[in-house]
Amino acid sequence: MRSTPTRARRPLAIALGLALLCPAIGMAQDAGQITAEDRARMQQLLQELQSLKQDYAQEVRRLRELDMQIQALQARVAGVAPVIAPRDAPQVAAQPVVPVQQAAPPPAGTPAAPASRGDEGYASTAEDAQRAQEAESRSVADVKQQSTALFNRRLTLENGISYNRYDRKQVTLNGFLALDAIFLGNIAIENVESDTVNYNVAARWGLSPRLSLNLDVPYIARKTVYQKGGAGGAAAAIAQEETDGAGLGDISASANWKLFGERGPWPETVLNVGVTAPTGREPYGIPWRVLERDEDNFIRFAVPEEQPTGNGLWQATLGLSAVKTTDPAILFGNIGVVRSFARDFDDLDNNPQTTNPGRVRLGDAYYFGAGVAFAFNERTSLSISFSDRLNARARTRYDGGDWLKLIGSDANAATMSLGVTHAMTPNATFVGVLGIGLTPDAPDFNLTVKVPYAL
Repeated sequence: MRSTPTRARRPLAIALGLALLCPAIGMAQDAGQITAEDRARMQQLLQELQSLKQDYAQEVRRLRELDMQIQALQARVAGVAPVIAPRDAPQVAAQPVVPVQQAAPPPAGTPAAPASRGDEGYASTAEDAQRAQEAESRSVADVKQQSTALFNRRLTLENGISYNRYDRKQVTLNGFLALDAIFLGNIAIENVESDTVNYNVAARWGLSPRLSLNLDVPYIARKTVYQKGGAGGAAAAIAQEETDGAGLGDISASANWKLFGERGPWPETVLNVGVTAPTGREPYGIPWRVLERDEDNFIRFAVPEEQPTGNGLWQATLGLSAVKTTDPAILFGNIGVVRSFARDFDDLDNNPQTTNPGRVRLGDAYYFGAGVAFAFNERTSLSISFSDRLNARARTRYDGGDWLKLIGSDANAATMSLGVTHAMTPNATFVGVLGIGLTPDAPDFNLTVKVPYAL
């Protein structure tokens, strides 16, 4: 690019040559000495001038593009205020072409030189380059905020609402097999349908370029429909009961610490540490309503009078998350463990006529996931991800007894999710996620909508 100033002087030199040549041609024409060779020479010079003007305009555009890229890279490296534009590029870009046009206008029918693309959105100043850099990284920042954390925003308030649909059918056989082929007894079909709405208010504080704090406060509303076949001993009869519940859920507080920044082939790695407090209504000690008993006074069908909004135990979370940008894709993944701490409760039995105090400990949960996001432009990105959560069996111990594992309390919940992020304003972002359950323990589907707002 050092030869550009020399090339930029060529149109001016040719224009001056034409300016000197025109009077000479005029004098020769007046004297009757104009020749065809002079006319051809003049036409050749005009064509060369037009070609050089076009080359000059392309060089100006290229200088502006390089200027914008250099300033954007400098702003990314500095990570703070806009940098000062290089001095050489504006000086070259500011060289006028008007005197050349005035000295030797192109002949009629010759296409005009293309206009400078500085009017088409190319940055020609440091402020324009900084705005372009911010716009380019906005979609990447939104994806990072959802997958790991964003440390360069001082305070972000997030409002989100999610809907979960859960439907599970179970066939209960009450009888025995005759001749290993014929079942004699009752066949009862149990169906549980649950709809849960979770409204979550969260705050994210970026305390430093490496540390951020998070607080999540959920409000949960749940409705569950229980259906049981074989009511009254008749296989064709179906009993149904509906219960609901709403209230504050379990509040979570967490911290994110950036271990490594994105460098070369290595992704940005963040350590996640969190704790969940049992502020919601625990599922233990809730009164049960008995709907049907058999002849031996055994409970055949009973439902809780209200739905819980929490798990009743303190939990600690430790995990790692990573993000790698490979334009135009953004790769992310996470892995972690959730540890539940045992706690005593006044009643663990669902029989309303008895009270059995004891101690409960939920099984440890291990989660992992990975996905990829594509930035369509500076404001919108689309992501697809897979996540899985493995829960070990829970254990209970009644007062004076031994620990017992609850059969069927282990779970494997795998989900495939599709998400979209869109920057609505410079401070607000729309996030939508649709999750589809892949295993019976996962919800059939869940829909989440969040709007983070950066202050």
